Amino acid sequence: MSEAMSKAASTRGARRRAQTRSALVKAAQQLIAENRTTVAILEITQLADVGMGSFYNHFDSREQLFEAAVDDALEQQGAFLDQVTAGLDDPAEAFARSFRMVGRLHRQVPELSRVLLSQGAALVTSDHGLAPRALRDIRAAVGAGRFSTSDPDAALLIAGGAALALAQHLHEHPDADDAALTDTVTESLLLMLGLGADDARAIVALDLPDVGGPLEEFLAASPAEPV
Repeated sequence: MSEAMSKAASTRGARRRAQTRSALVKAAQQLIAENRTTVAILEITQLADVGMGSFYNHFDSREQLFEAAVDDALEQQGAFLDQVTAGLDDPAEAFARSFRMVGRLHRQVPELSRVLLSQGAALVTSDHGLAPRALRDIRAAVGAGRFSTSDPDAALLIAGGAALALAQHLHEHPDADDAALTDTVTESLLLMLGLGADDARAIVALDLPDVGGPLEEFLAASPAEPV
């Protein structure tokens, strides 16, 4: 086999492995969203439409797969937030936009939302997703004189608790106006963080960006590498 043919075969193999891993992760995310995390591995592979043996080429256990599924969802959320806040110079606006966009995700991609909510309070202190970005923006806004909170870490706990409560409320009350409620909560958080009332109202009234294509397609792309 020539070097070119060998390289092509290796590329195809890597692509197949990545597709298999992605299928397993997506199946796990569906099961988490449905609160069915005790199913047999055979049921997971059937849902993913992959062979039973393929599972152990990627994961040692069901628990490891579910952990990867949550990590993948957090990475998707983080990549989404990086996209929608790119280019913002005002950290207060970046914080507000992230919170406002995440609030809207609960209706736009409910399965992803349920995967994240399955982690409960652990999301507030996670190193991925919304939490580290919110803390970064809070600290930057304090440094820029936009926020006056004396303890950014405590502020994150309050914002994180609000985010979890908002998400749960939106899932439990499908008729609630997700955009209006999210913006009301965001404005209250900005006031709590020390932003003036006029500034808080103006920031929450700003238009939100398009995400460059269907949201479901953007979030369906897994950033995780095959293992």
